[in-house]
Amino acid sequence: RLWRSLHELLNRKHITRYDLLMHIGALKKEAGRDFGLVRISLPNPQEPVNENTFHFSLDRERLRRTLLREGRDLLRSNMQAASPETVWESYLLLTRREQAFKDLKGSLSIRPIWHQLEKRIEAHIFVSFLAFCLHTTLRNLARGRAAGLTSEAILEKLSSMQMIDVHLPTTDGRHIVMSRYTQPEKDVSLLLAQLGLSPPEQPPPKIYASGQIGL
Repeated sequence: RLWRSLHELLNRKHITRYDLLMHIGALKKEAGRDFGLVRISLPNPQEPVNENTFHFSLDRERLRRTLLREGRDLLRSNMQAASPETVWESYLLLTRREQAFKDLKGSLSIRPIWHQLEKRIEAHIFVSFLAFCLHTTLRNLARGRAAGLTSEAILEKLSSMQMIDVHLPTTDGRHIVMSRYTQPEKDVSLLLAQLGLSPPEQPPPKIYASGQIGL
């Protein structure tokens, strides 16, 4: 795209040096690092814009070095005594930690809660960590069985299944409570089968004495 745009500028008639510089600046911003692969000669002030004052060429040596580095990462570390493998594993661990915080703040929507009691703080940390573990397990499961699906997309699809409590009063004043989940729709059933999952058995009903639960 950069190369084609430069040719379009070269073939444009009656373009001023100011307009040329504005277009070059826009192309530089759009091309990013690829802009450095092209050598561009611009006209001096008061010079007209033509093929003698404005020309460009591909920096083949720089392109060759760029292609050699393509698909490679360069890590700079102060772990001088560590092996390259150890440095790389430490870097991957760091990225996983950063992703964990993003999951907690983003897809899991775990907002800050200002606890005062120590046991409540520990409980909140435990629930947050448990949610993160389940989220990570789902992501790893999807990676092997449903490539292309993110854990967020799977959770959004599974959210159509709802858990409800059905309360049935009896003639002797007691109450029967049946916890039931809604049957998954066809696309959700296909997703569960692809992931190798299946809904659990419906829980058995519970019987409560009169006044034991609030309706």
